[in-house]
Amino acid sequence: MPRSTTSAWYVFFPHIRLANLHTACSLKTEANNLLEKVRILDTRRHLQETLSLFYTLTPPHSLQIYATLFHACARYKCLQEGISLHHHMLSHNPAPPDLFVTNHLINMYCKCGDLNSAEYLFDEMPKRNLISWTALISGYAQHERRDECFRLFSGMLVDFRPNEFAVASMLSSCGECDGERGLQVHALALKLSLDASVYVANSLITMYSKSSVYGGVYNLDRDEAWRVFKTIEFRNLVSWNSMIAGFQFRRLWAQAISLFSQMHRDGIGFDRATLLSLFSSLGGSTDNDVDFGLNFCLQLHCLAIKTGFMSEIEVTTTLIKSYLDLGGGIASCYRLFMETNSCRDIVSWTTIIVAFAEWDPEEALFLFRQLLREDLAPDWYTFSIVLKACAGLVTERHALAVHSQVIKAGFEGDTVLANALIHAYARCGSIALSKQIFNETGFRDLVSWNSMLKAYALHGRPREALLLFSQMNIQPDPTTFVALLTACSHTELVDEGIKIFDSMFGKYGIVPQLDHYACMVDIFGRAGRLLEAEELINRMPTKPDSVIWSTLLGSCRKHSETRLAKLAADKLKELEPGNSLSYVQMSNIYSSGGDFNNAGLIRNEMKGSIVRKEPGLSWVEIGNRVHEFASGGQRHPEREVICRWLEELIGQLKEMGYVPETSLALHDIEEEHKKEQLYHHSEKLALAYATMKEGGLCCGGRVIRINKNIRICVDCHNFMKLASDLLQKEIIVRDSNRFHHFKDGLCSCVDYW
Repeated sequence: MPRSTTSAWYVFFPHIRLANLHTACSLKTEANNLLEKVRILDTRRHLQETLSLFYTLTPPHSLQIYATLFHACARYKCLQEGISLHHHMLSHNPAPPDLFVTNHLINMYCKCGDLNSAEYLFDEMPKRNLISWTALISGYAQHERRDECFRLFSGMLVDFRPNEFAVASMLSSCGECDGERGLQVHALALKLSLDASVYVANSLITMYSKSSVYGGVYNLDRDEAWRVFKTIEFRNLVSWNSMIAGFQFRRLWAQAISLFSQMHRDGIGFDRATLLSLFSSLGGSTDNDVDFGLNFCLQLHCLAIKTGFMSEIEVTTTLIKSYLDLGGGIASCYRLFMETNSCRDIVSWTTIIVAFAEWDPEEALFLFRQLLREDLAPDWYTFSIVLKACAGLVTERHALAVHSQVIKAGFEGDTVLANALIHAYARCGSIALSKQIFNETGFRDLVSWNSMLKAYALHGRPREALLLFSQMNIQPDPTTFVALLTACSHTELVDEGIKIFDSMFGKYGIVPQLDHYACMVDIFGRAGRLLEAEELINRMPTKPDSVIWSTLLGSCRKHSETRLAKLAADKLKELEPGNSLSYVQMSNIYSSGGDFNNAGLIRNEMKGSIVRKEPGLSWVEIGNRVHEFASGGQRHPEREVICRWLEELIGQLKEMGYVPETSLALHDIEEEHKKEQLYHHSEKLALAYATMKEGGLCCGGRVIRINKNIRICVDCHNFMKLASDLLQKEIIVRDSNRFHHFKDGLCSCVDYW
């Protein structure tokens, strides 16, 4: 073997040649040498080379060597290597493994994610010690199997006094809904005097941060996680990181940043975990402190460069996402990625695509094309993220292109990607392609069924959704029922919705959550049964959130119910004072009833509160370019030509019976001004531009797809119905709530939205 080749032999036994290994060393010397070298392993590759060498040695080997190698397999999560080593031990050692080795085996299987094998070994042990129990408890905790973790921990208490590691593992398994269990474990830790352990204290901080939710103004004195943090006598870096992460988890951005400032002033160091929590906190800055957030982000960026953490892709990506959240600019973030990653692999590219996918789907697709040009092979996770980005675009063209790449890469049968395709095609307006993918999926998991149910709900096809649900061969979950109830709310299927809601707990044992109540409020509200919606809200076991009140408010707007609308608007202002919806909807309700005085007062109150209304925007794709339109068309360079074309279209529609719904105008202004406002809504401008570019009026042919960021108004809905008949085209409008398929003068929503 040439010396230039890095091998296990020269790394671990540089002074002994393979040819005379067995004659030069006794078995004892071989074992001692191997043990010594395994202890200083520093890479997964070194472990694999050492195992290859180990298999050349003459058996039998001491159990100490096996235990050390199992420990190394656990450290580098080498499951297949660990399984092979386990088989080797069983075949060359007739005596059953002792307690010490079995504990290492359980630990190895747990760390590598094979909990079934760990459970089997644990159950077969003739004798167990505290380490045996702790190893499996830690495995359950790491893989979020909370019920098994709690059951095993309770069983251990019969014969053993838990140590700090067992208690810390049990606490780390407690999720957002496990506060009661966490309190019980905390009480036990106090009883056993284990609360003084820094490991237990750190886990308590995390547990209380997960299970504590504060409404209204945050009160530091009521924060149990903070109390634990303050009582730790000798805090380590994990203690500080746990508290910062706890603030970040609960969206207490200012507290997280303030704690880091104190930490920095006290001369305490930081690590990658500190930076990740802080960058995430900065990304949550509100409009009021975005300048402060950008300032602090720049300072942290400098610290990360000075300390060398910018070389880590996870830090770079989280920083980029923070800059994007704070309005740092797409171009700057892309440049940062290109500058700080000299060795970009598929993992780094995928991570940066994840950061861009949420904010700029087109930029995420551009990065995906760059990735392909660098001759990197996307994996299934990369494809799933890119398909998620495609779901945010106007047409299915990009999803089709990525789909072809999925097939080319050999992932056609992958269930995860099939689910992503169902979602992407549905969001791009092609329910037919979603259905085709679903039907062709060989193995359908729960996400597959839920994705198709959501697709039917999104496109207003409740009958298909209910039929599909009756064919489900898998236990539904809460998401299933959100999709079903949403489908019922998009058409007047009130009785069906009530039956589904009642069956959740009665038949499937699923406790309704806020999302399900919001759907039921929507079902009652759309149908005009507002008193039943109000009664349901009053009977809810949990406090209604902003979604429920905004849903009720929208129904009141539809049915001109002022009293209940006022109640919903006031509740919405309490929960989300910066949300313009409560002001806009109340102003609309008053305007529709001719009460322009109150409408004006509401809008003045909105201005005085510095609350900004979200502008109505629409997008249409022509050729390979997406065009954005705002109400009035001020943003588009061809505005004058588009407006002239729109006037011609409106003229022809008036001959077909189009009458502007001026009663919905927000201000008490002249009738002609009201009409002009309605004529220049963003979706009308988008439609006019699409017809102008595709051959003029009555051109027939291709489907026109328009995306809109808010709900389509009644006037534009009437306009689109008549336009589809005039143009002999299908016009698909995706608003913030659902799809509207306009064809031959009708809409798929049957005017029920």
